[in-house]
Amino acid sequence: MPQQVRGVIARSKGAPVEIVLITIPDPGANEVVVAIAACGVCHTDLTYRDGGINDEYPFLLGHEASGIVESVGADVTHVEVGDFVVLNWRAVCGQCRACKRGRPQYCFDTFNAEQKMTLEDGTELTPALGIGAFADKTLVHEGQCTKVDASADPAVVGLLGCGVMAGMGAAMNTGNVSRGDSVAVIGCGGVGDAAVMGSRLAGAGTIIAIDRDPRKLEWALELGATHTINATEVDDVVEAVQELTGGFGADVVIDAVGRPETWKQAFYARDLAGTVVLVGVPTPDMKLEMPLIDFFSRGGSLKSSWYGDCLPERDFPFLVDLYQQGRLPLEKFVSERIKLDEVEKAFETMHRGEVLRSVVVL
Repeated sequence: MPQQVRGVIARSKGAPVEIVLITIPDPGANEVVVAIAACGVCHTDLTYRDGGINDEYPFLLGHEASGIVESVGADVTHVEVGDFVVLNWRAVCGQCRACKRGRPQYCFDTFNAEQKMTLEDGTELTPALGIGAFADKTLVHEGQCTKVDASADPAVVGLLGCGVMAGMGAAMNTGNVSRGDSVAVIGCGGVGDAAVMGSRLAGAGTIIAIDRDPRKLEWALELGATHTINATEVDDVVEAVQELTGGFGADVVIDAVGRPETWKQAFYARDLAGTVVLVGVPTPDMKLEMPLIDFFSRGGSLKSSWYGDCLPERDFPFLVDLYQQGRLPLEKFVSERIKLDEVEKAFETMHRGEVLRSVVVL
């Protein structure tokens, strides 16, 4: 039978979030109900609340989550009741042109649950990134569940569901950082610091963290940066990167901010034939104007990273295993553990740059 649980919704643009009762239907074909154990507070949820994604209110927020599969619908073969899973928003279809060309990380038709979760009055909810995990339970497609080591800390490994994977993948998958490379990361929030950690895991020799906040630069050092640049204390960020890389620039520069000015810094701070990776999310109104000759004369690669070009089934278990072995300090991203009714407060804390991640623990 359908069940009612608590959920955090954004009812209208910019309004404070609310905890309400939501209705979870019985899972249909290829759907599962997951009892949420923990869910990180991501900037994307704040963007949903403030209307930066679309206007399909009310939203059921939350997506960086882990939990236990509680029930499954017909034809589910991917997971079983009792499995501990990390939720993801890339449930590849296997049929689109990207999947058929062997590039499922670019899947154009990822799966979500067909049925809708609703308010008590029947109003349909739009789950953030097709997940909606600021709730006691949520309904997702089976492909959105990735089974991982059940002994792992739910508050830690759930963060792979979005920001941490986006940053690590920007370095390891999109940027193809390899042993001995020099890397510069612009913006050292959760995604940027994950890019620092991914660069370290990939064997980069020089890892330069760039930010305006000394606290964030300290976090970056803890996660593997070898050098830091406080952008408020130098005349030219590009020159500062060049000074730390033999005068040439970095092999890979990752823009985790997503503004025209930071992307230009990334472009010019790379070595000739170097790689720029954009993982910070720009707003639709942002424009970029640069001399075309500079693109031609410098060579290299200019890439955008969507979800770190990850494949959850490949990447999540591998990274969780490294964490369990003590080789990947994912726990450093959990700044605080909070309750479901503290999400709005966590948005304010995040906006002030005081945390890498607040994590709701249920």
